[in-house]
Amino acid sequence: MSRPDPDIALAAERLASGDPARWSAVLAAPVAARPVLIALGALNLELARAPWASAEPMVAEMRLQWWVDALETAGASGKPLPHEIGPAVQMALTAGAPLADLVAAAEARRWDCWKEPFEDEAAFDAYLAATAGGMIWASARTLGADPAAEPIAREAGWAFGLANLFLAIPELEARGRYPVVDGRASALADLALRGLAQLGSAKAGRARLSSVTRQALDPALLQGWQARAILTLAKNEPDRIAAGALELSEFRRRAGLLRAAYLGAI
Repeated sequence: MSRPDPDIALAAERLASGDPARWSAVLAAPVAARPVLIALGALNLELARAPWASAEPMVAEMRLQWWVDALETAGASGKPLPHEIGPAVQMALTAGAPLADLVAAAEARRWDCWKEPFEDEAAFDAYLAATAGGMIWASARTLGADPAAEPIAREAGWAFGLANLFLAIPELEARGRYPVVDGRASALADLALRGLAQLGSAKAGRARLSSVTRQALDPALLQGWQARAILTLAKNEPDRIAAGALELSEFRRRAGLLRAAYLGAI
C-alpha cells in the first residue's frame, strides 16, 4: 500500500496493529476506497476498545460517552474530534459517513462495559445490528453506495459481527462477559447457521444490485472476508468456539481473501 495521507497515517497504524484481519481487507480493497476503510476501521477499533479502558464499569462507560459526545460535536462543528484518529474520522464524515450510525455503534457498546448478559435474543440481535451491521453500512454509504444497498450491508454486517464474536468468546468469558444468550454447543451451531443464512440472503441481494452500486458496496463487504469460513466451522464443530480454535489456517486465510477480493464473494 502506498504511503497514506498524513491525516489518516495514525489511523492506519492503529488499524494495522490492532485489527490485522480488517487491515488485510484494506490492503485488498481498491486504492480509492482505502482512506474510508482505514478511518472507519480505526474508529470501530477505538469504540470496541473503549469499554475495556477500566475494570470499573462506570469509568469505562464514561470513556465510551466521550466518544459519543466527540462524534456528535465533530458532526455538528465540522472540526476533527480531539484524538489521534480525529482527522481521519472527520475526513469520513465530510465524505458522507452517516453520523447517526456511528453514534449508534458507540451507544451499543455500552453493553461491553458491564457484566450483565443480554436480556434476550432481541437484545443480542440489536447489539450486532448496531455495531457490526451499522459500521459496514457506514463504510458502504461513505463509499457511495445508494440506499438500495443498505439492507444488504446491514444483513452481511450482522453475520460478520457474529463471526468476530465467536472468535472473541474465550477472552470475553475469561473477563466475565457472556455474550451469547444460550451457550450450549447445539445453540451455537444454530446461531452459526443463522449467520450463514444471512450471508446467503445478502449475497442474493447483492446480485440484484446495479454494477455501480456493487462497486461501492463491495469494498465494505470485503471487511467480512473471513466470516463465511468461520461460521461454517462453528456450525460444523461448535465445540471449537469455547476452545478458541476457530482461527483459520494461513492457506485458508489467503484463499478466502483472494476469493472475496476478486469475485466479490460474501
